[in-house]
Amino acid sequence: MLDVLNQPNSGSAEIGRIDHLHTLLSTRQARVGVVGMGYVGMPLALAAWTAGFEVLGFDVDDEKVRKLNSGVSYLVHITSETVAAAVSAGRLAATTDFAQSASMDVIVICVPTPLTANREPDLTFVERTCESLAAHVRQDQLIILESTTWPGTTAEVVRAILERSGLSCGTDFFLGFSPEREDPGNCNFGTQRIPKVVGADDPASRRLLKAFYDQVVDVTIPVSSSRTAEAVKLTENIFRAVNIALMNELKVVYDALGIDVWEVISAASTKPFGYMPFYPGPGLGGHCIPIDPFYLTWKAREHEISTRFIELAGEINTAMPHYVVEKLAEAFDRRTGRGLRDARILLVGMSYKKNVDDIRESASLKLMRILEGRGAQTHYFDPYIPVIPRTREYPELGDRKSVKWTRSILSSFDVALVATDHDNVDYIELCQNVPLVIDTRNACERKGVTAVNVVKA
Repeated sequence: MLDVLNQPNSGSAEIGRIDHLHTLLSTRQARVGVVGMGYVGMPLALAAWTAGFEVLGFDVDDEKVRKLNSGVSYLVHITSETVAAAVSAGRLAATTDFAQSASMDVIVICVPTPLTANREPDLTFVERTCESLAAHVRQDQLIILESTTWPGTTAEVVRAILERSGLSCGTDFFLGFSPEREDPGNCNFGTQRIPKVVGADDPASRRLLKAFYDQVVDVTIPVSSSRTAEAVKLTENIFRAVNIALMNELKVVYDALGIDVWEVISAASTKPFGYMPFYPGPGLGGHCIPIDPFYLTWKAREHEISTRFIELAGEINTAMPHYVVEKLAEAFDRRTGRGLRDARILLVGMSYKKNVDDIRESASLKLMRILEGRGAQTHYFDPYIPVIPRTREYPELGDRKSVKWTRSILSSFDVALVATDHDNVDYIELCQNVPLVIDTRNACERKGVTAVNVVKA
């Protein structure tokens, strides 16, 4: 009996350890590791550094690590001056050595979650990251997943891999999910200003999760579980995907009726309640909207639930590049009496959205492939994408270079297809030098160009 009474109170010790980690987080003395130094990880690392944390970035890309440690940015919307200031201050560095994760108090996972060729979730990057971390995870670490995924990934996949270490979640280490909400190129909402949803499956993890993000961002919104937080991210992007699909469908209908969908949207946007503007385009791009809805449809099938609404939106958005090419072919035939074979076509904009250097899931890649399948000669101009990187889905387009922007080069093309509405493109000069301009973004009219050679698609 005495032996039992004299044993230390393990519950009190555990609470003391949690309080200690909470203190490290709330006083910004914790060491923060960010895995995946891309479009999500880099801004988060800089935000944590700005808040006063010591930050170590982890990445498998040697070139990214080299550039970051040299104070050089590889993302167009983040300046090298910003990175250099963080590195020179001695509180931001990067490494490929995952053994150093053992010295981190917080580890945030910001790796890609793409789809397979069969449009099913591909958690390879998340699983490999967790396996690397499991070899070095220790007591009193907070591990956070930010990568978009299906509800249950944190609890069913991440936790299971990390617990192979022999440590238990919620007592030894702590785990939660906080969806990334980055909008590259949006000057009005950087990482700090965007509210952060945080969810975990035990009170201690939830408390620590909130304590960390309270230091990094202006507002945190706790939810009851990691599944709920994962569902929040999917809901946000499905909402956008469905509404964009609606506008794309209306574009097709209104075009048949001789109505300009852009004029309709502009007028409808004057209503101060009950309406939110969304805009059509040549197809969805970026890592989120073309991919995230399929994470939920896949999970729903596991429960024998059909997500007809989401899947219909996906069909409409996926069909848009084909619609745009048909509009281009029709307009070109009316003006020249020719088909697309051997037509010289300039794609204006290769990135998936304006003013960024991100081509992930860009509709421009699909447009180029479709046009070349019709026999056209395609080139592109993009001030943010000097060379198309090699991608898994479009390997044949890799290493192509942007043409120079000169009047003589512009006039050598039969058609220009505006796929991305970058602000630093001279649309007036474009319309003056190319006989036919197909505009999928209403970029020309927004710049005051209403020439007869501009066709909206």
